[in-house]
Amino acid sequence: MEKRYGVTGIILSGGKSARMGRDKAFIEIDGIPIIQRIYNILEKLFNEIIIVTNQKESYESFKAKIVSDLIVNHGALGGLYTGLFFASNSYSFCVACDMPFLKESMIQYLIKQADGFDAIVPRTDDGLQPLHAIYSKSCIPPIKKLIDMGKYKILDFYPLVRIKIIEEPEFINLDRTKESFININTPEDINLIKEIRKSF
Repeated sequence: MEKRYGVTGIILSGGKSARMGRDKAFIEIDGIPIIQRIYNILEKLFNEIIIVTNQKESYESFKAKIVSDLIVNHGALGGLYTGLFFASNSYSFCVACDMPFLKESMIQYLIKQADGFDAIVPRTDDGLQPLHAIYSKSCIPPIKKLIDMGKYKILDFYPLVRIKIIEEPEFINLDRTKESFININTPEDINLIKEIRKSF
């Protein structure tokens, strides 16, 4: 299978990491910073990687397009808007900077579902996973519309676009532990993940 898709990989790294007390992107899992783990996976798949951050100096070592929020203080929605704006490709895979266990097979599966849709979003038992999803540049106007209305949630623009939801039974064979969707928010999360991984 061809490894480099005509798709952009967008890493949203603009969060304040308040609950963690330090920048989540650089927390090490198995000795490797989370941001590096994510970058390594995306680099295998995509011909362009964008990191959206308001701390550009921290990411200068990455061979990626480093950009700052075009519209500040709008959280992940503003980050997604910025990433899509700067993306050279029609489609982008968007992920949060605190998700250390991405799987190539899962991402590839989502890409294959993209034709004819503006957003391809997996849904687990926990709900939709908007920060492990595919978006097209056609999402930019509806996102901007929401931002202009003062809204902050990515899910709020879904009714305005052609969305394909990928239900858990469709992808569970690719990630039985669903660890693709695990994100690190607190020091306790790190210890919990270690225990979960030991059981598999």
